[in-house]
Amino acid sequence: MNKNYYAVLMAGGVGSRFWPVSTEAYPKQFHDMLGVGKTLLQSTFSRLNRFIPTENILILTNERYNDLVLEQLPTVKQEQVVLEPAMRNTAPCILYAALKIQKMNPDAVMIVAPSDHWIEDEEAFESDVTKCFDKCSQERVLCTLGIQPTHPNTGFGYIEFDKRSGEQLKKVVQFREKPDVDTARQFLAQGNFLWNAGIFMWGVKTIIEAFKEHQKVQYELFEKGVACYNTPKEKDFIEKNYPKAENISIDYAILERSEAIYTLPASFGWNDLGTWGALYEKLPKDGGDNAVVNARAMLNDATGNMIHAGKGKVIVVDGLKDYIIVDKDDVLLIFPKSKQQGIKEVRAEVQKKFGDTFA
Repeated sequence: MNKNYYAVLMAGGVGSRFWPVSTEAYPKQFHDMLGVGKTLLQSTFSRLNRFIPTENILILTNERYNDLVLEQLPTVKQEQVVLEPAMRNTAPCILYAALKIQKMNPDAVMIVAPSDHWIEDEEAFESDVTKCFDKCSQERVLCTLGIQPTHPNTGFGYIEFDKRSGEQLKKVVQFREKPDVDTARQFLAQGNFLWNAGIFMWGVKTIIEAFKEHQKVQYELFEKGVACYNTPKEKDFIEKNYPKAENISIDYAILERSEAIYTLPASFGWNDLGTWGALYEKLPKDGGDNAVVNARAMLNDATGNMIHAGKGKVIVVDGLKDYIIVDKDDVLLIFPKSKQQGIKEVRAEVQKKFGDTFA
């Protein structure tokens, strides 16, 4: 394995659209959402571990999930778990991780990858990432993997690339916000738009220089701690200074301001597993197009349902069509798939009415 390859695995989110399975105390990345015997975190780690040395994979997460990470990834040492003492979006934690990696290896190239994506063809994933790593090693550029759109999705940001780019890696013209349906249709018709999957690659020197140029205050805040990083003094420095960081995403902070950005249209199938409906699309179905995870189901006049329950639990459904049915401990959710974007708000209402235990 290439010793200059590093990964930052983003595992700090709550996944509120997957409530009630995903809760603040136990988010979706720590669950076996697909019923395959591995959690999403474990699947992502093993996918990266195919070509990135175990000790070079950092897991970025919230302090409260430290024990969960170590429990689910037994080959990982405590020093590989990078803990955020406060939620500050993606830019601060990526800069923090990049400075830590640079101190370990100034020649490092790194991938930033979410911990909760579904990618089946791991060989194709490895090939695409290493192509980007090669470019990042040779040039001072930022790279991202773009997903070929299959329909005018309004839930993703888009990457517009230069149509004249003949090579595999395309020059990015601009990043576009989540569009409305008509705009998304226009993007697809133009043929030079990809979904932004939030998978990024760059040399550590390049990304740190980009912060120095575009996010001077943020850079100076974290640069002060370089002497402490990867030492016992790091924890104290981060606890005092991390909460001072601006709450800003890597997209706004760096990507939308940088000139030398390239995207590689991914050669693998991908799903961001952001909602119960997205999970439903990826699961095997019975004759009535019902997807069942863990449970033993007895279904009558029931079609198009997403059913998730405890291992071996018997679920009887009669007369329901296109519903999400989730049985988890003290919460039972029965919700139309057509309204799934509202689950986040329902979770907040349940939390307000019945307390944090249920959210």
